[in-house]
Amino acid sequence: MFAGVKEQTEKKNGKKIAVGYDLGSVASQISYCTLEEQRVETVSSVAGTEQYNIPTVLCKRRGVNQWFYGKEALKYEREEDGILVGDLVELAKRGEEVVVETESYDPAALLTLYVKRSLSLLSLHVSLSQIEVMMFTVEELTPEMVDVLSKVVAGLSLQTKKVLFQSRAESFYYYMLYQPKELWQNQVMIFDYSREMKSICLECNPMTTPQVVLINSNIYPDMERVTFVRGESPEAEEEREQQEKELDEKFLQIARAEMEGSIFSTVYLLGDGFKEGWARESLRYLCRNRRVFQGNNLYSKGACYGAIERVSPSGEGKKYVYLGADKLKSNVGMKVERRGEDSYFAILDAGQNWYEAAADFEVILRKGNSLFFHITPLTGENITDKKIELEGLPERPPCTTRLKIHVEMESVNQVTATIEDMGFGEFFPSSGKGWRKTITV
Repeated sequence: MFAGVKEQTEKKNGKKIAVGYDLGSVASQISYCTLEEQRVETVSSVAGTEQYNIPTVLCKRRGVNQWFYGKEALKYEREEDGILVGDLVELAKRGEEVVVETESYDPAALLTLYVKRSLSLLSLHVSLSQIEVMMFTVEELTPEMVDVLSKVVAGLSLQTKKVLFQSRAESFYYYMLYQPKELWQNQVMIFDYSREMKSICLECNPMTTPQVVLINSNIYPDMERVTFVRGESPEAEEEREQQEKELDEKFLQIARAEMEGSIFSTVYLLGDGFKEGWARESLRYLCRNRRVFQGNNLYSKGACYGAIERVSPSGEGKKYVYLGADKLKSNVGMKVERRGEDSYFAILDAGQNWYEAAADFEVILRKGNSLFFHITPLTGENITDKKIELEGLPERPPCTTRLKIHVEMESVNQVTATIEDMGFGEFFPSSGKGWRKTITV
């Protein structure tokens, strides 16, 4: 009764909300909050519980064009009344048609159907028309994944145009940004045991302004999820205890290798693999002078915080720049003359997603046929100037060549400049020449 009253009240107040959607290969999660209160809630797949995981699967009922998602899909598959389609994210990335009962389906369309159906859980709490900004977070934000997510968003027909993407590593950063500072005064570690063991380490460099945040990760494929022996016999119990002991020893070795020699404030244990309670000795080690938390909705909450930060940057957020694997690591600009004085013209800023980083501008060439891009890394390397020569540019008097320039990134460390000679009004017509040059940053 009281939950229903709360849901109706939230729907009626009409406040704008931010949504974080963690799209996982095995399970997904949805978190949300109002932009005013910024108190993030995670949607449960079973009312009244903390069962946040929504299995990333669909199931088609045999002989009927009826589809189910999540736990219901698994139920129909178990009852042998349906055909299960898993690996929806991977299928969409590969782009291969999915055949179910002789019918072919577009994998991106199936993933879109799953996301659309799963959002019905969110609609029990808030109206989807209240969404001001939505952030999808995925394991790795490759160009292929960006293309898949763009197709999914196009198929959702959401009323908001503010739909963004980020990696789980970046969601980790935004989650910590909204936590008490004492929890990330030093390094922070995630051990994610959803499939194989994965470590994700966040560290901040206080010697830079803004402070640079870096995240490094390692995967341990030899520590895959274990199916423990079940049974009530003494032999089964003994075998289970041996399994738990071996797993505990493996994890302890990993934790020591990752953490010894460094100072960590906090450790997060994520994933269902930790629910069996086998991590006894390793947990004792982790808890020495550190805060340790266990849960599984950090990524969706971090995506929600990331969405908030994009539309309403916090004062705390301006103190840091996150330089993840998919981020531009350097400021890119030019040294130019303005009103007779030398100045710096910013083109691309470090911390941008490389696939979103682009700029259009015009310059008047002072002399010669060369451009110089000023590269300032935020990771400690030397500042450099990258030279681009414009072969065949007509010789003209100083300051009589106007160039139109479009800059975009081909990859995380490759910047491409497309340059067009615009001439100089009626005095020097355009030569019609153009150049496309790539520099490494």
